[in-house]
Amino acid sequence: MFYACINIGCLSLLATPFMEKYCGFWTAFLMCWLMFCVAVGVLIFCKNRYVVRPPQGSVITDSFKALGLMIANFNTDAPKPSWRSANGKTKIVPWNDHFIDELKRALRACKVFCFYPIFWVCYGQFSSNFVSQAAQMQGHGMPNDLMQNFDPISIIVFIPILDKLVYPALRKARVELKPIARITIGFCLAGLCLAYAAIVQHIIYSAGPCYKNPLDCPAGTAADGKALPNHVHIAVQTPAYVFIGLAEIFISVTGLEYAYTKAPTSMKSFIQSLYLFTSAIGSALNEALVPATGDPDIMWMYTGIACASVIVAAIFWFTFHHYDAQEEEMNKLDAHDSFLAKPGDEEKESAQRTVSTSGLAVCSNVNGLVWEV
Repeated sequence: MFYACINIGCLSLLATPFMEKYCGFWTAFLMCWLMFCVAVGVLIFCKNRYVVRPPQGSVITDSFKALGLMIANFNTDAPKPSWRSANGKTKIVPWNDHFIDELKRALRACKVFCFYPIFWVCYGQFSSNFVSQAAQMQGHGMPNDLMQNFDPISIIVFIPILDKLVYPALRKARVELKPIARITIGFCLAGLCLAYAAIVQHIIYSAGPCYKNPLDCPAGTAADGKALPNHVHIAVQTPAYVFIGLAEIFISVTGLEYAYTKAPTSMKSFIQSLYLFTSAIGSALNEALVPATGDPDIMWMYTGIACASVIVAAIFWFTFHHYDAQEEEMNKLDAHDSFLAKPGDEEKESAQRTVSTSGLAVCSNVNGLVWEV
């Protein structure tokens, strides 16, 4: 539902390119501001429907203390009260064995996320270089940034198809795509997307009037001084957006699920923030690739990223495929809510309801810039 809301909001991309072209940027920004106002209003007026956990001590501080004990003793069980008691450690710690088991599971999730920046490098192309690539082709009246809509459209279309048709059919055939397998498929699809983008760029360079110098040659200048794009229809970009949309379903949706299900109850927001931090790393890597985005080098940049994504898929599967076999065992920890025990009172458990919020996801785009709330 969350991801569907985000991508329904992204359909505002159908309107903003035309608003920018015919009315000016201010109308597109105004629509974004109005949507933010709606989102804030929903949060304010529905606050009484949310279940809010009362403030407690810093679970992050305790988690880092537990990690320090693991490192100091070269043993991931070292922070457990049971281990400490058996090994003559008398200092009382403010957690129980179950919390440490969940923390270990969260560490596994964090290791999985280490591979995510390469996906965000692939994903970042669709709102930047793909838009520039579209400008080099004939749009036949369509703004070059309109093609981005095929990403959210493909997500909205394929999520129910996968959930209602593909996954059930595979389960009936006794083939279950667990998280690591889905993420691996996503990396391959991201590589396929960039490989297709490289092919499209080659097609552009093979067409006139400017060939390898699109929008920058005397033959490609109209009588009114405007640069003419090469003779390639903008629609050839469509499969690239579909591929990146499918990759997003397999990688991003699964990553959000993995971050939520593998984190201790009291650390879900923190672990999800670490997952989202991988997007920032991907953006930084994209900045490093800016010098390679000129013509004709960009075709080889697409090729290199595609190869890197497929190689990462192979390494990722080889490194973590055994996690799928342990999936049910890891999820058994959810039978009991983790808690922070008071010193000297480790036998007392208190189950608390987690926050479950239904928010409004709004995404708008003006000239390739995306806002989400």
